[in-house]
Amino acid sequence: MTKSPFRYFKTSPEIIQLAVMMYVRFLLSLRTVEDLLHERGIDICHESIRTWVDRFGPIFAGKIRTKRASYIRQPTQWQWHLDEVFMKINGVQHYRWRAVDHEDEVLESYVTKTRDKQAALTFLKKAMKRYGNPEVIVTDRLRSYGAAMKIIGNIDRHEVGRHLNNRVESSHLPFRRRERAMSRFRRISNLQKFVSTHASFHNHFNLDRQLNHRSTFKSMRNAALSEWGGLLTG
Repeated sequence: MTKSPFRYFKTSPEIIQLAVMMYVRFLLSLRTVEDLLHERGIDICHESIRTWVDRFGPIFAGKIRTKRASYIRQPTQWQWHLDEVFMKINGVQHYRWRAVDHEDEVLESYVTKTRDKQAALTFLKKAMKRYGNPEVIVTDRLRSYGAAMKIIGNIDRHEVGRHLNNRVESSHLPFRRRERAMSRFRRISNLQKFVSTHASFHNHFNLDRQLNHRSTFKSMRNAALSEWGGLLTG
């Protein structure tokens, strides 16, 4: 029998799950989440919430990825959009690589200290190991992508254009807002863990509100919340 990851915690798993969801999904600080829980009669220190996010965030994210894998695997093999953004950790420049599919599903997030061919190659291999080889890969004009594509053998599937990669450029915005709310990061390991967790949460709760009819959106939102609540028993 698998041991419960909550066995050493006095707080109920439902409260832990709620706190993690509020912090990762919304632009809230740890103390704001503490205040919101206190309003609901739950007396929890913000440092406890920090511990829960660090420990259980990746667990919940892994369960989300497992549940979604069966019905997103085939579409993600059609077209990918790749891009990288600059991020500073303790004043040192780092790069967050990101791959999304044609429906804005975040496939992979990877943090490196360099922006060269080896970093691009490692990022591509991680994404392809999980999702397979796509038919088209769209990137910007960074030469590291082309060099990595030659090694993998995907150079004929590589497309580069000025406006072709707007989809992934826009997909950076939710995490940029989350980063500002958190006053940035201090360690690369914490950044890598959080970008992976945030990507899974974003995929689960991103329902394209602006594209769907109100009734469709409400139905999808209820389904997402119902599936989220079932993670503890799944």
